[in-house]
Amino acid sequence: MRPIIVMTQSSEFERKDVCIIHKPFISIMPLSFDLNLLNVNYDWLIFSSKNAVDVFRPYLNKVRYRQLAVIGKKTADYCSKLGLEVDFYPDDFSQEGFLEGFSKYDQGQLLLPSSAEARPLLEQTLRKYHEHVEKIDLYKPVPHKKNIEDVKNRIKNGELDALTFASSSAVRYFFENNEGITLDYYFVIGQQTL
Repeated sequence: MRPIIVMTQSSEFERKDVCIIHKPFISIMPLSFDLNLLNVNYDWLIFSSKNAVDVFRPYLNKVRYRQLAVIGKKTADYCSKLGLEVDFYPDDFSQEGFLEGFSKYDQGQLLLPSSAEARPLLEQTLRKYHEHVEKIDLYKPVPHKKNIEDVKNRIKNGELDALTFASSSAVRYFFENNEGITLDYYFVIGQQTL
């Protein structure tokens, strides 16, 4: 019998040697923001995730920017599918990797639409080296309670072998009020999730 693993992200991933169940632990709640922030000529539009691209899509035709930078190949591929040309993305798909590669771009106005709960490293470091960085709190993650409860019930019933977390928010939401529910195997994606 194949092991049963829950993946807490929304993208589909399959393997023949395991049974993978996709149960995103995070939902995205768009936030309102000052639309006047779009009335600036930006040198760079920077997306830190596919979620940011999705939520910002209705505003793409309203903002003026010269170049597009993203964190991560999946985000770059997603932008390409939407017809957006990506000018920069790092080999290391983290804020740290982005900052290292982006350091050669030392001037200009930057627009960073991202999660209200994003790690502050990217914004803070960009502000040190660029004349104008505008961060838009575009959305916030909220727990997908139905999926979390479903997974907890499956664990209680002995139906799962492992749980894979794709973000630190997913970890936090799962272990809040978790009533001592545990598994033998947890996996994480990314250093920050660890």
